[in-house]
Amino acid sequence: MENEFLSKVEDNVAVPAWSERLQSERGDSLAEGNISELQDYTRVSVAQNELQELRDIWASWDDGVKQLFYQNYGDISYLLDVRVDKHLFRALVQFWNSAYKCFTFGDVDLVPTIEEYTWVQQKGDSKCIPWENLRNLILTHPDERKRVDIFALSIYGLVIFPKALRHVDEAVIDLLERLEKGITSVPVILAETFRSLSSCRKTGEGRFIGCAQLLMAWFHGHFWKIDKVSYRVFFEGYSPLKEEIAIQRREDISEEKWMDILQNLKERDTEWRAYWMVPDEIMYRCGNFDWVPLLGIWGAIGYTPLLALRQYKSRQFVPATYRLAQSEFSFKGAHYKKRVRKLSDA
Repeated sequence: MENEFLSKVEDNVAVPAWSERLQSERGDSLAEGNISELQDYTRVSVAQNELQELRDIWASWDDGVKQLFYQNYGDISYLLDVRVDKHLFRALVQFWNSAYKCFTFGDVDLVPTIEEYTWVQQKGDSKCIPWENLRNLILTHPDERKRVDIFALSIYGLVIFPKALRHVDEAVIDLLERLEKGITSVPVILAETFRSLSSCRKTGEGRFIGCAQLLMAWFHGHFWKIDKVSYRVFFEGYSPLKEEIAIQRREDISEEKWMDILQNLKERDTEWRAYWMVPDEIMYRCGNFDWVPLLGIWGAIGYTPLLALRQYKSRQFVPATYRLAQSEFSFKGAHYKKRVRKLSDA
């Protein structure tokens, strides 16, 4: 994959020129005559797994076991305490633009990016493992490292990829095995977040099966006006998730009020660069694709980071979106493996 440096897009004439030329020559991702618009109200379920047993297990561990977990899996344990405001979340889903794979709030277009989620994170026809089986292993397995690994699997399966309540999808086990080889989970998390948002919006209903906690942390990083001490991000051990759960937030705002707030957002209301985000390289295209394809654990989707350059304090220009609308598919059927290979080779 290409990892291009875009610290100052206004000084990098080649990238805007390339993007605007391609958009002009190849056209938009939507077929001619189609209009990107936010659909009618989407009835989305934000049903979450009950996590108290995981919290209790975590609280019972001594510092040595917790440090072993941090060293191998980062700070995902904080996700157990991130609160999901269901009114805010349901309102947020209404502004997901399935055509361009971004949120459209009034005058503002924003999208969670690989770089941002990297900072935030330092049942159906699938085969699943009951949570009770994993809980018993965590409590009784004689190997400390195995207990840590199974605890991490439980967080990934019950919090980050909660496809079936009180069950962990076997596809999550495959992901954990890849993590042990040094592969990051961030593109996978984004893929399933975007796919679930798009699925709910297209059908007008459904249960969100991405990580609601991470999406809440991302949202608050851009929109919640708090006293920010930005230098803290350079401290060893700083965790955006730890800071997220420490901040007291209002929970008395109705879904209707949130929708009104989001619909009328102006640029001045937006914290373009999240307070915990340290500018770095931006992956804005991949191989022969004019955008970034994301492989999840149940399907794939593409997104266009160039839509969100203001999130990196850079000048916004027309992004290339050719064939973006056709980027999504599920890992089912006769031909999906060929498409997966094409994306993997990019």
